[in-house]
Amino acid sequence: MHGIAQFTDTTSIMCMKLILAMVLGGVIGTERSALAGQPAGTRTFSLVSMGAALFVIVANYVDLAYVGIESFDPMHIAAGIVTGVGFIGGGIIVTRGGTTHGITTAAGLWIAAAVGIAVGFGLYAIATFASILALIVFTGMWYIEEHFKHTLASHTRTKDISAPGPHSTEES
Repeated sequence: MHGIAQFTDTTSIMCMKLILAMVLGGVIGTERSALAGQPAGTRTFSLVSMGAALFVIVANYVDLAYVGIESFDPMHIAAGIVTGVGFIGGGIIVTRGGTTHGITTAAGLWIAAAVGIAVGFGLYAIATFASILALIVFTGMWYIEEHFKHTLASHTRTKDISAPGPHSTEES
């Protein structure tokens, strides 16, 4: 498959791309959150990955829809939106007392911008599906992330309690 046809996806393929991006981003985010202890976790990485995929899906669709029209690049509008939302998202993220707040909200704002662009270009089904996936990330993945954090924390506590400490009475 070569040429324009290789970029033409059905709505179901576009939805599968969004699911794959969400899952893969979530896997990376779970590692960062549960294992590495970083503030950006499962939901943040899922939203950013899914948002990036949605921007690319929209770009492919729009480029194909306007092939042959000279001096017309609607993706310049989308690029401006992405830059502006990135700037706003940067303002949402705050670090206080060694903890970072607002990362998932900024990622959610970014996916909301991608959804808005998709709607603006007439990709209603994809925008709706991406919104549903974002809600799944915000709610469902929170439970998964918390489960991993608690499981890891209890495993670490058990390991710490069973290991002799520097003040133990055991002889070496």
